[in-house]
Formats: sequence, C-alpha cells, structure tokens
Amino acid sequence: MSDARTPAQIEADIKRRRDQLAETLDEIGVRVHPKTIVGDAKAKVVSSVDNSLGRAYVGANRFVSDVKGRFVAEDGSPRIERIVPVALVAVGLVGLCVVASRRRDS
Repeated sequence: MSDARTPAQIEADIKRRRDQLAETLDEIGVRVHPKTIVGDAKAKVVSSVDNSLGRAYVGANRFVSDVKGRFVAEDGSPRIERIVPVALVAVGLVGLCVVASRRRDS
C-alpha cells in the first residue's frame, strides 16, 4: 500500500508534527522548571495547612461549645450544680500541690 500523499502534504504534516512537538517540549520545560516545582509545592503546603487549621478551629470551637454547654444553661445562667464540684476538685488539687511543695522544701 503506497502513500498517496503529495510531497507538499508530507512536508506540511512534518511541520505540523514538529510544531506540536515544540509546544509539548515547551510545556514540559515549564512544568519541570524549578520555579514551577517550588510554586506547586508551596501551593500544596499552604492548602494543607489551611485545611489543617480549619479542622483544628472547628474542633476547638466544638470543644469550647461542649464545655460551655455543660456549665451554662441554654438561657445563659450558670449551672451551679456542675460548677461547684469542679471548683472543689480544683481547690483540692491546688491544696495538694501546696502541701507537697512545702514538704519538699522542709
């Protein structure tokens, strides 16, 4: 089966393929250029940090809301029945720390 193309068609095809190859090589050159690689890496890190910080903020906000919900009623008044035991435990722990500190100093 012989090629039915004319020499002009073959030359045009070669030129078109050469232009496509040059364009592809230019794209590869841009992709592997150090500035492009560094820029892509920075963008990935920033995106990752933004996502991590966003998740951390949501988690911290949820935690604060949960704690607040345990010690503050829906109307905004403090829940004394829950605050007093926690305060007593805190005072007891501080007292134990003071006693232990004094024993070490003696």
